Amino acid sequence: MAYVQPQRRPLDLAGFWMLVGLAFVFGANNVLIKVGNEGLQPVFFAAMRSVVAATALAAWMVWRGISFRADLWRSGLLIGSAFAAEFFFLFIALDHTTVVRASVLFYAMPLWLAVAAHFLFPGERLTALRMIGFGLGFAAVVLVLAGQAGGDARAAGSLAGDLAALAAGMCWAAIVICARLTPLQSTQPETQLFWQLLISAPLLMALAPLYGGAFVRDFDGFQLAVFLVHALGVVAAGYVFWFWLLVRYPASSVASFSFLTPVLSAGLGWLLLGEAVTAFLPVALALLVAGLILINRRPKR
Repeated sequence: MAYVQPQRRPLDLAGFWMLVGLAFVFGANNVLIKVGNEGLQPVFFAAMRSVVAATALAAWMVWRGISFRADLWRSGLLIGSAFAAEFFFLFIALDHTTVVRASVLFYAMPLWLAVAAHFLFPGERLTALRMIGFGLGFAAVVLVLAGQAGGDARAAGSLAGDLAALAAGMCWAAIVICARLTPLQSTQPETQLFWQLLISAPLLMALAPLYGGAFVRDFDGFQLAVFLVHALGVVAAGYVFWFWLLVRYPASSVASFSFLTPVLSAGLGWLLLGEAVTAFLPVALALLVAGLILINRRPKR
């Protein structure tokens, strides 16, 4: 039986605060990865996160009677591979660059999705307004990469780390495209996420030795707490909650709160990790947010 989405309703006060809270959760994602990389080797960390999150999600699906849809294994393999690539690059990026810098480069994902949608999805062509938005967002990416070698050493990352964050965002866009072009689009959100976690776990585990170094770095009780919060709170619960909101409120209302995520992520990197912020980074964030707003703006009917 095909999954029937519930009827969407206008954004109310409860939805507003749930979206604000979720923006903070997703904003903390990169901080948790950055801190967690101190305890575990990044790719091994990503693999184990998928294992734990997939187990928790599977238990939830069994309890709720949600189908795993084993018949969609080809689509699951495709979207799971893209998911593995996304977090392979993101976890490595945050091992080499700052959360502040990665926040601009990773959350530039809608730029690459907009370009792909121009060619793949009818009715989503790049209009003049969206082209301006793409230009602003792309300028933010260029500004971050160009400023890589300058300023406070605490604010600088490495070019390899910055490029890995950029690649992670592109793989994220590929996940959205896979979800829209495969039969997975007719399944429940939990099913889509489960396939991503299920396939990514063995792929990332196989890739972990290639990154090198010991799998366990400095893992203690605090690191265990960070790992569990990230795997169960952000991935298993946070993503499902995001999808739950997406099918109950207008997509434009939900998407508008995603503009907060790169700003909150960069702010948390500065506040919690003491990462320095040079003059060009706030400018880059402002350009990115402005670009995302224009790209996601839809003409009035």
